[in-house]
Amino acid sequence: MQFASLLLFCALSGVIQSQELATDRSIGKLEVVATFSGAMPTGVTVANNGRIFVNFPKWGDNVEYTVAEVKHGKTFPYPNADINGYKSGDNQADKLVSVQSVVVDPTGNRLWILDTGSIGFGPTSLGGPKLIAVDLNSDKVVKKIIFPTDIALTTTYLNDVRFDLHRGVEGMAFITDSTSSGPNGIIVVDLATGKSWRRLNDHSSTKPDPEFVPVVEGEILQMRLPGQPPARFSVGSDGIAISPDGKILYYCPLTSRHLYRVSVDALTDQNRSDAEVAATVKDLGEKGGAGDGLESDAQGRVYLSDYEHNAIRRRNLNSEIETLVHDRRVLWPDTLSLAADGYLYFTANQVERQAAFHNGQDLRQKPYVLFRVKVDGTRIR
Repeated sequence: MQFASLLLFCALSGVIQSQELATDRSIGKLEVVATFSGAMPTGVTVANNGRIFVNFPKWGDNVEYTVAEVKHGKTFPYPNADINGYKSGDNQADKLVSVQSVVVDPTGNRLWILDTGSIGFGPTSLGGPKLIAVDLNSDKVVKKIIFPTDIALTTTYLNDVRFDLHRGVEGMAFITDSTSSGPNGIIVVDLATGKSWRRLNDHSSTKPDPEFVPVVEGEILQMRLPGQPPARFSVGSDGIAISPDGKILYYCPLTSRHLYRVSVDALTDQNRSDAEVAATVKDLGEKGGAGDGLESDAQGRVYLSDYEHNAIRRRNLNSEIETLVHDRRVLWPDTLSLAADGYLYFTANQVERQAAFHNGQDLRQKPYVLFRVKVDGTRIR
């Protein structure tokens, strides 16, 4: 029998089908820090002494507490169970309603909690959307900033926050509004006075890319609800990071492959017009894939999650983008947090497998994971 015929015969008979074939290669050495078998997490942050905090927004899962500290692989309500015990009818200003992000600020001694005030992406009301600081030495709330209704609109979804503590008396915070049902933008907060204002409101750079079609796990990601035709998945400004000198704010819409930057001097100067602020926006181009969280290091590099390719990337000072992590276990990398121990921590929570994308069928496979990978970056202080 000729060789070609032999190969055909073997293939048809299944003899060579067991032969090991090439597969997608992995990049980066991942470590599993913790797993979660209950509600899905989004945010993660790590204090200088190694304490780890995560949060669980109320998107439909049974959320026992919306902010937690991770100890020995288990979660505990933080800063206490009472503040996490919001129920319908409670004063939202006194409770954590639904937290999307937790961030330890550059001092390393305060945990900031970003409460969306939105359950199931529903409308917000006064007292719900807020920014809370917890002293990590006493585990007590030391500051609470409630956003007025002209800043946190009924449609607003507060997503992520970064800080420049060198501006003003106590510093400034910058928050993305990622709503899919209203104007997107950046909210600026004076931490000393609690005053806040919106910038880049409904600007093209903070809005979803109307031409973008996300592909995740080999499928076009669309909203697919029972009895309804497929609809575009469209979410605005989400990831956010700040340069080590506090001069540049980086951000990206969730449904876009582009990274943007804007002048922090412009954002914080209330005497500048919207047009003057917008004039400082720069499109830095595509970043390798659509992403959720952003992070930055003291060397001035920007870390980029990539939910389309199960990856974490880094944009270096020469604008080159390198891949730090690529692993099929990294199912929707969400928040990125660079810790003082030289590890980049991030959650993988399978957003793309939620029921809203699969005609009501929840395809998520528990547990969700908190990963970390060693990098050569230093945390901004």
